[in-house]
Formats: sequence, C-alpha cells, structure tokens
Amino acid sequence: MIVLPFIVLLIVAVFLYTNYRRKEKQRQLFLELRYNWGKPIDVLRNYRLISAYSNHLHSDPLSAALANDIDFEKLFEYVDRTNSKPGQQYLYAKLRKPERERHKLLDFDQLIEQIGADEAKRYTISLELQRLNKSDAYYVHQLFHSKAVLDYSPLVKLYIQFAGMLWIAALTMTIILHNQFFFFLTLGLTLYNFYLHFTNKEKIFGFVHSLPQLRRLIHAATNISNQLQTAHYKEAQDSINNLKPLNRKLAIVSLDGGVSADPTDLGSGIWELFKILFLLEPRSFITAIDEVNNHQQDIEVLFNYVAEIDAAISVQSLRVGLPYYCKPDFVNGSEQLEITDLYHPLIANCVPNSLSAKYSQGVLITGSNMSGKTTFIRSIAVNTLLAQTLYTSPSHSYQAPLLDICSSINMADSLDESKSYFQAEALSIFNILNHVKANGGNCLIIIDEIFRGTNTIERVAAARAILSYLSANKNFVFVSTHDLELAELLGEEYAVYSFEEMAADERLIFDYKIKPGILKHKNAIAVLKAIGYPESIITNATKVSDELGKKYN
Repeated sequence: MIVLPFIVLLIVAVFLYTNYRRKEKQRQLFLELRYNWGKPIDVLRNYRLISAYSNHLHSDPLSAALANDIDFEKLFEYVDRTNSKPGQQYLYAKLRKPERERHKLLDFDQLIEQIGADEAKRYTISLELQRLNKSDAYYVHQLFHSKAVLDYSPLVKLYIQFAGMLWIAALTMTIILHNQFFFFLTLGLTLYNFYLHFTNKEKIFGFVHSLPQLRRLIHAATNISNQLQTAHYKEAQDSINNLKPLNRKLAIVSLDGGVSADPTDLGSGIWELFKILFLLEPRSFITAIDEVNNHQQDIEVLFNYVAEIDAAISVQSLRVGLPYYCKPDFVNGSEQLEITDLYHPLIANCVPNSLSAKYSQGVLITGSNMSGKTTFIRSIAVNTLLAQTLYTSPSHSYQAPLLDICSSINMADSLDESKSYFQAEALSIFNILNHVKANGGNCLIIIDEIFRGTNTIERVAAARAILSYLSANKNFVFVSTHDLELAELLGEEYAVYSFEEMAADERLIFDYKIKPGILKHKNAIAVLKAIGYPESIITNATKVSDELGKKYN
C-alpha cells in the first residue's frame, strides 16, 4: 500500500518539475527576444540548408556576381532576425529575388505594420515561431517541393509495419522459454532492423527530419492564426482544417520523442535505439507519406503563412535598429532615380550621401583609392535591393522605378579557368550587356573601375563605347574610375562627380562626401613628400601632374 502513494507523488513531482522547466525555458526565450530586438543576431548559419528553399523556388534569382559584389551573405546576416528556420529560408529567398510588382511590396509592408502595432502579440507569436527553430525544420519545404516515392517491396513494407511486435514477441519467448531458437531469432531480427534502419536512412532522410516538424508547423500556424488575422488568414485556416487527419497520424508516429539531438545525450541514444528496434522511421514514412503527397498545397500554404509572418517580424526588428530608414516611393514609368542621405547599413557611422540620376545621363565617379567611391556605388545597389525586397531603404528618401540590378565590382584572376583579370572583367560586363539587351533596359548598373586590367588607351576606348551604349538604353549607370579622360570623351552623356581627400602630414583625411565635378585635389604627391621621397622624384611628379591638370581642368 505504501508503494502506490509513492508512485503517485513521483508522477506529480515529475509533472510539476516538467511544467516548471517548460515555463522557465519560455521565460528565458522571452528575455532573449527582448534583448535581441533591433539588433543583428550573431549565430553560425548553414547556407546550404538556408538556400535550399530559394533554390527550389527561383528559376532566375539574384545573380552570383551581384551577390558577391554586395557581400550578400553578410547583408543577410545583418538583416536576419528570424525566430524559425522556415522564416529564415523565406527571408533569404525574398532577398534573392527583387520584386517587380509594387502591390506585393505594399502587402508585405502592411503585414510588418500590423505585427509591429502590438508588442505583446509580437512576442507571443515570436515564442510560437521558436518551435520551428531546430535544424530539422529546414527540411519542411521538401514536403511540398518534391513527391515522396515509396521504394519498398510489399513484403518489406509488411514486415516494417509489424517489426516492433515481432521483436518483442521473440524477446519475450527467449526470456520465458530460455530457447536458443528464439534467442537467435531475436538477434536476427535486431540485426535486420539495424540494417533496414541505416540502409533506408538516405531514402527517407529529408522526411525523417521534416515529418515531425510538420506537426510543429501545423501547431504554430494554428496558434498564430488565433493571434493574428492577416490577409492570408482564411487560406491558412482552410489548410489547417484540411491537414487535421494527417496531423493525427503524425501524432501517433512522431519521431522527435522530445529528446535532445545531441549524440552524447543518454536520452537521445536510448531514443535512437528504440527507433531502430521498432523501425519507427520507415514505419512513419509509410504511414504518413501518402497523406503528405495528397496535401502538398496545404503544407505550402502553412509554410508560407508562418514564414512570411516571421520574415515580417525580422524586418520590423531591422527597421528599429537602423539609424534611420524610409519606405521607398516606386514611380512607374519614371526616368529619375533620387535617393537622399543613403548609407550602407553594414558600415558603422557610414557618411550619408545623396544622388540624383536619370536614364538619359549616366554617372561617372572619380576619386583616389579609399576615398569612398566603391562603398558609395555598393550602397546604391544595397539600397535598391532592400527597397525592392523588404520595402525598406537605408536613406531619408528613395524614389525610383522598379529595376533589375547588375554589377561588376569584385573581379579576380581565375587560374583554374585560365582567365586573366581583364578576361574576367570583360565577361562580367558582357553579361550585363546581354541582360540589358534581353530586358530592354530598365536596369541599375554598377561598375567599379571599368577595365582596370588592361592598358590605358584600350581601356578608355572600350569603356567609352560600352558606357555610351548603356546610357543610351534606358539604364541608370554608375561607374567609378581613375581615368579622367573618360569624363572628357563621354561629354554630356555622363554627369561627373568625385570623392576627394586632404593630405595632413603623412596621412590622408577623407570626408567621404560626394561632390559635383571631376577630381580637383591631387594629394598623392604631397603624401610622398611628407613620407620623405627624394626631392627629384617630387619635382618631376609635380611637373607632370601640373601639365596633365591644365588639360583636364
């Protein structure tokens, strides 16, 4: 009689402790969310898994050249404040595909504002999204991006369904009868189950990860829809109702087991052994896969519903953390691009600059190294990308049509492909020309130090011809260069601006402000003199500089 009360007390104690741990974990998550609000999140990111959803979704995403030129991964790491893996994948995919339909950007902004209006509700939703923050949730999109095919023979399928009962029966008979036959039968079944478990892991790998997370997705979508009625609320509710039978099946065959995924964890090891002996992974695959294939559209609806809300919360956090931002004004048919006080969000205390450009006249930017030319043109590309993906521009005002973005900035020799620096440049700009031709213009084109990899005469001649072509085909063109001759040859086709610096002792002082007109101050010789170069070199260099200066002034 003493044993029964003890068992009851033990069960109550375990329940109370579990409940306490759950609430304490939620409290810690809540404090973490508050602390991280408005800040970049410094965590390791698995881009192979993050990009998987985008790779399935986009047939023509952001070019690899542009992603490299603007350091896309660093930009994403700054923007990404998502709470779930599907949200992270959705945000990545969104950044990889600049929007060309204004109403979609306005709809997304409306969702951001709706979530941002109620702080308490936002934190509740964020905690719900944390359910999908395990790495396994990266695989959920596979449930609607590909059809699962059962590749088991009918006999093996039948065995998998009853494997657990057969193993228990054989073990029980071994213990009761002490019979060698049943011992070897138990051993044989155990080895065969190990074989099936591991040889079929590759076949069902994605589904082993994604099926348990599907339950979490349905649960999160249900709770979020009770908190927030978005434009897709009705569609999400219909999909939740359609997935109820599947959700019940997943509850029976769920694979998470509520244990840690840490291989050194004892509970995780015991659970893994349990799955092997009872063949839970292939069994759950067989049980649920037909239902999953029949409800791919509903799963996709819920994935997008939850992921878009998470991405919207992330953008709200981004906006809060920026020094300032604006919502872009997209003017259809406009031939003007005007951005006031734009800055690069990845550069601390970045000096803001303003610009105004038009289709009929490109922009040529001169200046010495480190003066700010490349940062400025990168800032233009980043602003345009963020404006056309997140409806957020790091500037005081942004007005432009919707544009394609092309760039040629980070060039390098390619020994593997036997390409010289100039060949890499030439191919990069050739790709821009092809894109312009295919799309009839309407591009933002960013080029840094055009054709720096070849001799001066041919560089200037080729650059002049290409830049004339680009500006004549309805594009906003921004080009940085050291070649002052280009300004003279292009004439009124390009407006000329410059970044300048002042020499002080042995240092160069930069103000990083763009100014109209060609580069006027030439301080490189002054720096050489301050360092202590021979007077004959300084005199000779000054003489040649003055002669060239008279020509270009």
